[in-house]
Amino acid sequence: MAITRDKKQALVAKMKDAFKDAKSVAFAQYAGLSVADLQELRAAARAADVQIIVVKNRLVRVAMGDSSAYKDTDTSALEGQLLYAFSSNDEVMASKVLDTFAKTHSDLKLAGGFSAEGAALAEAEVKALASLPSKDQLIAEVVAQLLSPVHDVTNALSGNLHALLDGVEAKAN
Repeated sequence: MAITRDKKQALVAKMKDAFKDAKSVAFAQYAGLSVADLQELRAAARAADVQIIVVKNRLVRVAMGDSSAYKDTDTSALEGQLLYAFSSNDEVMASKVLDTFAKTHSDLKLAGGFSAEGAALAEAEVKALASLPSKDQLIAEVVAQLLSPVHDVTNALSGNLHALLDGVEAKAN
């Protein structure tokens, strides 16, 4: 059943908004996935604050053409049945969600992506992004590195204090 012109315009507007807010976009071929699998993917994406949209590639091209950042982007990779993952908070999360899901569901195949600047990303680049730690993990690692000297000093001081107390106790006996 064909969708109406109004519905198509609404989908294009939704895609324009998604592209405008996105820090990263990844897309994958989903032929062969069941409805239950897609629901599982959407649930995993929601938990990671990633939006999954299934829409015709032609409508995606129209939405990209209306966007200043994406109007000159190469869209030759948009072939077949694709679903699009948008992340507005984290540059790697859209890729990570699709890659993680693809590891357990072989019918989902990463096809490519787009950066926030409008550059087209190949499948290998999207997989490389997916292997990076998330923004929260990187922040935690930086904080741990910054606190490391503080912990070292605290441990050194407490160790010397224990040795001093042990010495005083030994002299008292």
